[in-house]
Amino acid sequence: MKLKSIETFTTPDVGFVRVTAEDGSQGWGQVSTYHSDITCQVLHRQVAPHVLGQDTTDLDDLLDIVAEREHKFPGSYLRRAMAGVDTAIWDLRGKQQGKSVAELLGGTPGLIRAYASSMKRDITPKDEAARLKHLRDTQGFDAFKVRAGAEVGRNKDEWPGRTEEIIPTIRRALGDDVDLLIDANSCYSPDRAIEVGHMLQDNGFTHFEEPCPYWELEQTKQVTDALDIDVTGGEQDCDLPTWKRMIDMRAVDIVQPDILYLGGISRTLRVAKMAAAAGLPVTPHCANWSLVTLFTMHLLRAIPNAGKYLEFSIEGPDYYPWQYDLFVESPYDIKDGQACVTDAPGWGVEISPEWLARSAYQISELE
Repeated sequence: MKLKSIETFTTPDVGFVRVTAEDGSQGWGQVSTYHSDITCQVLHRQVAPHVLGQDTTDLDDLLDIVAEREHKFPGSYLRRAMAGVDTAIWDLRGKQQGKSVAELLGGTPGLIRAYASSMKRDITPKDEAARLKHLRDTQGFDAFKVRAGAEVGRNKDEWPGRTEEIIPTIRRALGDDVDLLIDANSCYSPDRAIEVGHMLQDNGFTHFEEPCPYWELEQTKQVTDALDIDVTGGEQDCDLPTWKRMIDMRAVDIVQPDILYLGGISRTLRVAKMAAAAGLPVTPHCANWSLVTLFTMHLLRAIPNAGKYLEFSIEGPDYYPWQYDLFVESPYDIKDGQACVTDAPGWGVEISPEWLARSAYQISELE
């Protein structure tokens, strides 16, 4: 199968991608959120020339060729752009074969446990506890993630004492029958991370995410080696050799690739296989209601070393105003704390025509 055109529909926050094959079949994907308009420019300038008219059967090889041709640009934007083409090709394949992407990957449609993921630090522990209790009681969530420290905070808290307060407050409010996770977003030095980790262990938390600057793998490993709680990370990493080093040195207990930061489903499968060989579970990062969460749902229904749950953002229009009205029907209906992957072909979702009409459009095609 060869592609004859790649189209993008983008705002600064979200960018959708439509690929069309020579036989007229089509598939939809997405570049990563955040500065998606820039990412779409990268896609047309530095990805499309290398994939249009090329055989897409071996997608791993094709994506490697893109990276090799653009070897002077090894960073995040190129991978975020590659992800748009990759995820659209998986949708196209699913529609051609009448199968969900989960089935193409060797899995099945069905339910998947979700954890309610808070993105906020400017919320008091008391108010955070109240909204998490409401989600437990109304949507059936039995796992929750909150935030520690300040984002890339150099050991500073969002305000003094917030972390020390939120850890026991959330446990008391939600009781002992739920799983509790926490994300430090690269805040701490190893010594401070270990101090916080002991507080987490004392309060029965099970997951300590990105405790140290994510690029300092040796620092994260110090924390992993010192604590019994699972230390997790990897959401920002888009370089496969870095992933190999992280896994080989066992810097973390659980790996957390973001499908769109990393470059798509195919590259994420490579990380999942490396993790499986090392006996590590995969709990991907997917922090908003664009397509990244749906992609992750399909992946988790297919890989053998899937983690215990799906990350599911609980933030509304005050935090993510751009994540609304993207689809004709939302694929994100939580019942009894679970999301559902349907048996619809491909990703099983239709992009809103009204949203597409408001977006900035560009096409690359074979001459």
